[in-house]
Amino acid sequence: MAGTRLHITGASGAGCSTLARGLAVRLASQCFDTDDFYWHPSDPPFSRKRPPEERLALMVEIFLPRSDWILAGSLLGWGEPLVPRFTHVVFLTLPPAQRLARLRRRERLRYGDAILPGGPQAGAHRAFMDYAMGYDSPDFTGRTRVKHELWLEELPCPVIRLDSSVAPDLLADRVIEALDQTVGAA
Repeated sequence: MAGTRLHITGASGAGCSTLARGLAVRLASQCFDTDDFYWHPSDPPFSRKRPPEERLALMVEIFLPRSDWILAGSLLGWGEPLVPRFTHVVFLTLPPAQRLARLRRRERLRYGDAILPGGPQAGAHRAFMDYAMGYDSPDFTGRTRVKHELWLEELPCPVIRLDSSVAPDLLADRVIEALDQTVGAA
């Protein structure tokens, strides 16, 4: 799949990063995560945003000139200059209850007791979970399913829509199958 520049997006907890890592191995490509460009390295993490022009400059420096790559995460509101570089976009969906359960598990593994009430990360954890829960509400001011759907409609490349409730290996199989179909049709 040389020349494939794949963007995988969806709500927090839908499995974008997991799928990107699995596909990178199977496609002999490299994966990157928008969070690594969006946020300055910090302790605690995810507390200092980079300006959009700095994010984009880092992406150009690190991976955009390559012939193939996989980018996981969201670019809504700042990544429009990247859109012409995508050969495909994968949009992952997952029922909200499942997605939030995944997020709770992931956050507990990442931060342990620090996210419990009274812990040093409790406030940040609550704010993140509130943000993640807002995704399915059309009135939410952050990233939402409605905003994602509108963005997807405007893309000039094929969009592969998948329910990510299946095992990561099966999900990767489905992406590769869809890529094969779109490459074969070109």
